[in-house]
Amino acid sequence: MLPRRGRAAAPPRLLVLGDSLAAGYGLPQDQGFVPQLQAALAARGRAVQVLNAGVSGDTTAGGLTRLDWALADAPQAVILELGGNDGLRALPPAASRANLAAILDRLKSRGIPVLLAGMLAPPNLGAAYGAEFAAVFQGLAREYPDTIFYPFFLEGVAGDAGLNQPDGIHPNGQGVAEIVRRILPAVETLLDRAVHPPD
Repeated sequence: MLPRRGRAAAPPRLLVLGDSLAAGYGLPQDQGFVPQLQAALAARGRAVQVLNAGVSGDTTAGGLTRLDWALADAPQAVILELGGNDGLRALPPAASRANLAAILDRLKSRGIPVLLAGMLAPPNLGAAYGAEFAAVFQGLAREYPDTIFYPFFLEGVAGDAGLNQPDGIHPNGQGVAEIVRRILPAVETLLDRAVHPPD
């Protein structure tokens, strides 16, 4: 729908559906992923309203349960950042996959483009579980080829003590800045699809 003449179009709304990594756990309000992403987009000349639907401790099942509530703001695009807590709790990867697929199906039915952020399981759970867990995201990326896939949300940050809070799990402000720097090109591609959907 075209905006009415004489009125500026409202900035697109980008929803981040995630867990503590999206919520900004342990960080000052302006240092979380959502505010830093919005600032980075603004610096690139993109007026975007980034909506924080991150809930600390949330699993893929929790994200699916609250999806309709999160979509009440009618976003034009979604970053799906869930799965880390499934891995920390060693939940069955098949269940995580089913939950994420249900979220992707619902977003697809609404015509909302998605960036799927992948996650890796903690190494202490063993190589077999780690491979099965990683395959969840890789498989979904193949099954939903219209989805933009960013393989590992914590790329360049996980395992670096200087970029993480003392718990070794959650990034500090510098770590979030590095995540934003790395994921920004994929987010811009997502926003381009939201504004100019592919044929």
